[in-house]
Amino acid sequence: MKKYYVTGMTCAACSARVEKAVTKVAGVTACSVSLLTNSMGVEGSASAQDIIKSVKDAGYGCSETSQSGSGQAALSASAAEDALIDRDTPLLKKRLIFSIIFTTVLMYFSMGHKMWGWPIPSFLQGNHVAVAMVEMLLTIIVMVINQKFFTSGFKSLIKRAPNMDTLIALGATAAFIYSLVILYLMTWSLKAGDVEQVMIYHHDFYFEAAAMILTLITLGKMLEARSKGKTTDALKSLMKLAPKTAVILRDGEETEVPIEQVQKGDIFVVRPGENIPVDGVVLEGHSAVNESALTGESIPVDKAAGDIISAATLNQSGFIKCQATRVGEDTTLSQIIQMVSDAAATKAPIAKIADKVSGVFVFVAISIAVVTAAIWLIIDGDVGFSLARAISVLVISCPCALGLATPVAIMVGNGKGAKKGVLFKTAVSLEETGKVEIVALDKTGTITVGEPKVTDILPVSGFDEKALLSMAYALEMKSEHPLARAILEKAKERQLSAEEVTDFNALPGNGLTAVLNGAKLSGGNYKFISTQSAVPDDVKASSEKLAEQGKTPLFFAKDKELIGIIAVADIIKEDSPQAVRDMRNMGIHVVMLTGDNERTARAIGAQAGVDEVIAGVLPDGKESVIRNLKKKGKVAMVGDGINDAPALTRADIGIAIGAGTDVAIDAADVVLMKSRLSDVPAAIRLSRATLRTIHQNLFWAFFYNTIGIPLAAGAFVALGVTLNPMIAAAAMSLSSFCVVSNALRLNLFDMTNATKDKKRIAKTKQTQANAEKTITIDGMMCSHCENTVKNALEAIPGVEEAVASHTSGTAVITLKGEVADDSLKKAITGAGYAVISIR
Repeated sequence: MKKYYVTGMTCAACSARVEKAVTKVAGVTACSVSLLTNSMGVEGSASAQDIIKSVKDAGYGCSETSQSGSGQAALSASAAEDALIDRDTPLLKKRLIFSIIFTTVLMYFSMGHKMWGWPIPSFLQGNHVAVAMVEMLLTIIVMVINQKFFTSGFKSLIKRAPNMDTLIALGATAAFIYSLVILYLMTWSLKAGDVEQVMIYHHDFYFEAAAMILTLITLGKMLEARSKGKTTDALKSLMKLAPKTAVILRDGEETEVPIEQVQKGDIFVVRPGENIPVDGVVLEGHSAVNESALTGESIPVDKAAGDIISAATLNQSGFIKCQATRVGEDTTLSQIIQMVSDAAATKAPIAKIADKVSGVFVFVAISIAVVTAAIWLIIDGDVGFSLARAISVLVISCPCALGLATPVAIMVGNGKGAKKGVLFKTAVSLEETGKVEIVALDKTGTITVGEPKVTDILPVSGFDEKALLSMAYALEMKSEHPLARAILEKAKERQLSAEEVTDFNALPGNGLTAVLNGAKLSGGNYKFISTQSAVPDDVKASSEKLAEQGKTPLFFAKDKELIGIIAVADIIKEDSPQAVRDMRNMGIHVVMLTGDNERTARAIGAQAGVDEVIAGVLPDGKESVIRNLKKKGKVAMVGDGINDAPALTRADIGIAIGAGTDVAIDAADVVLMKSRLSDVPAAIRLSRATLRTIHQNLFWAFFYNTIGIPLAAGAFVALGVTLNPMIAAAAMSLSSFCVVSNALRLNLFDMTNATKDKKRIAKTKQTQANAEKTITIDGMMCSHCENTVKNALEAIPGVEEAVASHTSGTAVITLKGEVADDSLKKAITGAGYAVISIR
């Protein structure tokens, strides 16, 4: 995506026009314009020159700011920070101060003197023409101060692309010209000696209306700009985290250099209290590092040699020497900034409604104003009253609130998420995450820690835990199996020392043997250990109970005498059960995917509290499972590994947890920096809160115009209710301010608070037409067997798809119609296999 900075846009009609102009350029496949950040993202093969020309031809300024995407440079933190500097508020504030000064003097003459008899200089006393001339001069000054409305408005009108400034300029100009005509007629009447007519004209001026409209709109614009600036505070705070310098080692000497000069491979040092300048790996030393800037987690993380560190995190306690692995735009911080700013440049689907309306709104407003003036001239014949109604319609009809309704909420929601380590890649992902009906969780690394841990140590009579763990430690020391590492970690945790074994022998798939001080040690699964030692019935029962809990029991024997069992399991993360409960309380169907056998999978699923367990899913089969789940509703897939990438892409919303692998991040729509499952319901909560705010903003914007335009047009005159042009200007200014302020309330939203979660009625289709059955099969030994069973089942009418696994001994079938269990059994037995059960 190429990104551009667009100037001159003042309302939703402008952004819609720019988008329309760029979309017409040959080679442009997608274009998204953000009124909030004055940015534009363009995809396709069109050249930058052609795109910039199309924007300028539409009447706006344009320049290329950065490029991002595969093979292209991302926006640097300094450039992005410069792009977000609030340049509008200071200028508008200056304009507003001068406008207020001159408008106050004007109001003194036009209302204070005329209505309440406030004193004026003696040379103006009784000279109504002179007073009117003073009002005209003061109005001209205010118009010159706010000339931008006129230059932009009439320029857009000439190009047949009217915008908000056009409506303001037309309203103020109409009031001013009408007042000039009245001044001319007053002067003419004075020369003719018609004093009575002069007095009538004396009260018909609209100079104060023209000036007050401009002043109030400028006030609204300043409040809006100030509030809009606050919506990017989260992004600005991220950018400020980037260190400006780094201390690197050159020829053994410490040298402080600008961060831009740090190269990949450079050795740098970080002292306590300093921010880490770039991503790297610790070479020497150890410390506690506060990573809250990136993950939102306030508890420091211990770092030692070999550990990964990230830019902008705070070194709290120790001196560390590190090697740079990612610098510049490749650091984690830069990628987060890029992700958040890219999301701001995209558009949520719900914004398209406002864009369509904004695209024609100005034309409609001008038409309504003309028709209003004509109708009142016919009905009443009073030119002044008719003009006032038309001006009120023009001023109150500005579509600013409509254009800001969605982008301000998206920006604030995105920034709120970024502060908590929840990154939404696009506005679409922020809107759609809250709509998910099914969440599929990969077991390993998502629900569980992802590393096996010792859960139970069960010595037999005559041995204690220390003796059992010490012998297991000595035996497993030379093993490279992941389960062996769990035992080694447990032994080190208890500060045990391992004795050297001899004649070590690993039997793949079975177990280990070795000799320790002349005694033969054996360790492995039940099948292997039963050939080495007798296993009492009570010990066997204990092992089966452990297996039912999803644990792997490892048996150990010494000189053919069983000494005990050590159970190892990939334990569930502490927050996983609560996270699953939170999602279920939201009305979401939670599914766990795992390659484990049915018994282990169901045990872990029960501990986590999921609604459904799909076992025996091979890495390449996850995508197929997600495809089937999508038939039942909108699906989010949560995973952390390379083998999750196809499933993350296939899902409606892909969520990479624990920052995942680079491949998983690329495939995901939402990136969770922390490895906590509780961030998934938090992301859903934030999405729902953001969407709720967008709905509120759109309702306010549409309601405001629905009520405001008829009121301004004089539809309620019979009830004695009319809308002065000055009041219309104030209402218009407040509408935009209210929309932005409402969006800023998201900063107060607690995305971790589950007490206000509302259960949504799931629209999942639990019908026979897409029901699933799981068949437990005996006899499958290899992938050839899987294909045989798959082909046999898919040949049955009514079976849409079959996924067979010889490792779990199951076949999961998706039905597109009614299929009797007898038909399934017949097909499988006919293929040479036995059916144990059908669920």
